[in-house]
Amino acid sequence: MMIEKKAKNQIMLMQHQCKKAGISISPLSKKDYNYEFTANSGKEKIKIQVYFGKKGVKTILQGDDNSSLYKTINSLILDEPKLDLIDSQFKEPGEYIGSDECGKGDFFGPLVVSAVFVNEETRKQLSKIGVRDSKDLSGYKIASLAKEIKKIIGANFEIVRINPHKYNELYKQFNNLNKLLNWAHSKAIDNLLDNTLCKFVITDKFSKKELDVVSLSKHSDVEFIQETKAEKYIGVAAASILARDSFVDWFESHAEKGLVLPKGSSIETENFAKKLLQKIGEEKLSELGKLHFKTFAKIK
Repeated sequence: MMIEKKAKNQIMLMQHQCKKAGISISPLSKKDYNYEFTANSGKEKIKIQVYFGKKGVKTILQGDDNSSLYKTINSLILDEPKLDLIDSQFKEPGEYIGSDECGKGDFFGPLVVSAVFVNEETRKQLSKIGVRDSKDLSGYKIASLAKEIKKIIGANFEIVRINPHKYNELYKQFNNLNKLLNWAHSKAIDNLLDNTLCKFVITDKFSKKELDVVSLSKHSDVEFIQETKAEKYIGVAAASILARDSFVDWFESHAEKGLVLPKGSSIETENFAKKLLQKIGEEKLSELGKLHFKTFAKIK
């Protein structure tokens, strides 16, 4: 029953979002295993279905996925906060620095780490504009939120973007991704600690080792917490958005120059990288990709 209730709440939220966007909607209908309603705009029609069962809740859109209505509704659904992210028992510290990274699993592009300082007032403002884990947001929403976040927090953030050429140099030095991540998080956090009186740091847990910045004597009184799924903290979520925005900006700057690079490290990325290597050579490829990846070993 809890799963069914969750599905109903979710689809009612979708109805509300569609209505707010000026889209005509039909009454909610309950079937044996799902709730559904239809959205209309002119001659375009999309059916929204939310299924519930043992495996949880699943949303399906039925209609022309190339239509403007489909894209609008899909964006609304992707940009709407997930209901199960909210924990009424969850309490955040009054003020803290949150950090997160982006790009560690992508062959092409930089590694970006961001750190954000928040207090009670800025946390409330960030929550109001819909700040949450960047993985739950569309590209357009990330760019929009990144601008709003910077307006709210002012200078209370740091972004460390390690472009591929520098990344490859650092990886040779550290010879370990976790050590490189450790260094990047430490750099972003340390820079922000120098400019605030904050005594609490929360970062997404990426290894069992503590951040190097903990050992620095001038910050010996700072408490460091590393948690998995730390994006539930507004400050960490804000950091994840700023990191993702900077990561995407790198790709867009290359696309503007005529080089559209794939994200991730899939077989498609591997095939693209192989052709690019043959065209520009290893030295130039080192300015675009992370050469310690298995992807590079496969295409050499």
